[in-house]
Parts: sequence; C-alpha cells; structure tokens
Amino acid sequence: MRCVGESRGIAIDIFGGLDDLPHAARALFGQDAFSTLGWYRSTIECALPPGAEPRFYLAMRDGAVLAVFPMHRNRRRLAALATPYTCFWQPLLAPGLDAVCLGAIGRGLAQAWRRFGVVRLEAMDGDAAWLAPLLAGLRAGGLVGLRFDHFGNWHVPVAGMGWQTYLQGRPGLLRSAIVRPTRKLVERLGATYQLFTGLDGVELGIAAYEAVYSRSWKEREPFADFVAAHIRACAADGTLRLGVMYLDGVPIAAQFWLLHGGWACVAKLAHDEVYKGLGPGTVLSGLIVRHLLEVDHVTELDFGRGDDDYKQLWMPQRRQRIGVVLGNPRHYRGLLEIARHRLGDVRRGRRNAQPEPRAGSRG
Repeated sequence: MRCVGESRGIAIDIFGGLDDLPHAARALFGQDAFSTLGWYRSTIECALPPGAEPRFYLAMRDGAVLAVFPMHRNRRRLAALATPYTCFWQPLLAPGLDAVCLGAIGRGLAQAWRRFGVVRLEAMDGDAAWLAPLLAGLRAGGLVGLRFDHFGNWHVPVAGMGWQTYLQGRPGLLRSAIVRPTRKLVERLGATYQLFTGLDGVELGIAAYEAVYSRSWKEREPFADFVAAHIRACAADGTLRLGVMYLDGVPIAAQFWLLHGGWACVAKLAHDEVYKGLGPGTVLSGLIVRHLLEVDHVTELDFGRGDDDYKQLWMPQRRQRIGVVLGNPRHYRGLLEIARHRLGDVRRGRRNAQPEPRAGSRG
C-alpha cells in the first residue's frame, strides 16, 4: 500500500492485489455480478493482457474505505479492470457518498492518474448518479474527460412474470422459433437438457460447453482459460446457470448465465453448427429463461454486450454502456489523445450534417 493522492482529507491509496486489500474494502465487492471477488479473481488469474498487473485504488478518510476503483496497469497505461467478458464496470462505492465527497475523490484520483497521460474507463452506466460529480472532480484535478459510446446492452424487466406471460409478450417470430423446434428436438428426436448450478457435475458441464464452442461459429477465445475458471467460481458460490442440450448423448448447444440477486445475464452461448437447422441455441435459451423465471424468480433478464439482431427479439429495451478516456493536457500522451478524440467529433459532426440526397438524385 502507498498513498498516491489526497484531497480534502480523502487519501488515495494503491494496492496490488485482492488479498492485500483491507477487509472493509473487500466488503464493498459484489455490488453486481461483474464486481464480485470471484469475478475479479478469475479476471486477474486468466484474462489480463500480457504484462498487465492489477491495481486497486482506494479512497479513504479517517481509516474508512469510501470507494474502490479496480484497475489494471500495462506498462505506462492504466485502465479499468475490464475485459471483453465484462458487461458492466463501476467503482465500488460505500453507501451515502454525496456529490461533494465524490468530487473530492475525483480530485484525489486525478493526482494519482495524471502521470499516466491517459486513463481509460469503460462498460459504465452513463446515467449513474456518481458519474457526473466524479468526473467533475477529475476535471478539477486537471484531467479532461472524453466520453464515448462503448456498447449496447439489451434487457427486460420480468418481476413477477411467468414463462407464458413472457413468451406472449415476445414477437411471433421468436415464439415460432421456440415452440416448434422445442417439440421437434425434445419430443420427436429425444434431445435432453441439463442445467448445472453448483459444483456437482460442473466439470462435465465445462467439458460439454468447451466441446460445443469448439464446433461453433465463434472465434477462438482471447483468454482461453477464463470461461472455465469463472464457471467454477460461480458454481462455488451458487450463481452459476450453465445449460447444455444433448442429442444422442452429444452436446449440441451450451449457455453460461450469471445470476446475481434478481438479475440474470447470459455470459457466453454457442451451438454446434452441424445442428444449426434444428435451432438448438434458441431452444436452449427458452429452457433456461423459463427456469430463471419460474424457479429463480428473477426480476431482470440481460443479454450482455452488443447489438446483435436476435437480442431484440428476447429483450425489448436497450441501454447504452459508455466509456470515458481521461486525458492529461499537460502530458504529451494525454494531449495527443484529446486532439484525436476532438478531431473524431468534428468528423462525425460533418458526416451527420450532410444533407439527405433529394429524390431522383444519384447521391
């Protein structure tokens, strides 16, 4: 631990690993599925870029931990401790922090982060109440915040909703893609379905998932060991929902969902391309969603990162996840990043300002 910033009695201390953190800091983890100790442990052990190291920035006052910022450092770069698997990132804040306190935390962080020139935060809720006062404090501390759209996130509230009610609210195209193929696969062809929720049999579930993934359309994983590691972590704490569909004893579709409180999010899904015509992925999604609604009684379903067309059939609501690049205008790297970002804004503005071609014109 070492102090790297201070503002209005709030000290910014830096720690190098989860096991080094004080108990009060560790107690702030787990505010969502992507901020649990298990998630970050899997990320650190299996999904950091080569040469990267974790860094946890703690805001403290009079010995009390006010906030934890999970980050990682790679050479001279600092960024949120997020990966291509992260659907949501946020600082872990103690309850009751007001705008003045958040602003002071931002100024203290700016002292610690200015030397990097550029700091990247991502996968955030752009409407979060903490974001504006924190950015104001970072700005007062000398950093320029450059906001960008990161990815779309499709979701649907389902509190008190059963499977039939949910299904009736979906487009007819999706209902047809679920009901008829389910009858064919299960009733006519004898397909079976297994849901892994704990440590019992989880290694068989992992093997089935990996077999399906290897025969799917998906590209090779950027971090080969991460998914299996986190499946095991979720199995240990009861937040795993790993569904596998088998035909003649062979796994043909698999999905890994995260459960956190009343919220459920699909983390990874795949199906064997040989069986694509039978729709095993859609059938499996329906079986898992039915379990989430009628057994786990979740209040929100979430389809993770990206704007794939199929997600809109399952989840009618979209929210934008954002990122913020923090540039230090007194550092050459920060100045270049600020200039590059603003030039991009100008170019996008010019494209958006182009008049629509008139009817009959060749454009």
